[in-house]
Amino acid sequence: MEHAPQTDAVRTVTGWHIELEFREIGSETRAVALLRLPDGTELRARGHADRHPDDPDQPRVGEEIAAARLLGDLSAQLRHKAEREIEEVTHIPARVHP
Repeated sequence: MEHAPQTDAVRTVTGWHIELEFREIGSETRAVALLRLPDGTELRARGHADRHPDDPDQPRVGEEIAAARLLGDLSAQLRHKAEREIEEVTHIPARVHP
């Protein structure tokens, strides 16, 4: 019985560091983030959530909504960064779809 050849491939594990901070001011929850990438790039984003006056006070829900909006912004920034990097190599306009 033949065995598949073994490869000595080494996988590199890359870590990304993100800092998230939430602040509640009255009925508004604000979130800020700093994402540090291995190439030294730092991306910053903000998100917010406004609680309706009739809604119960649930800070965690406000944090989740503010974080979702913030992460959507970071997602767009990462796509644009990838597009620029692709264009630098290919010299062809790139579009990374969400």
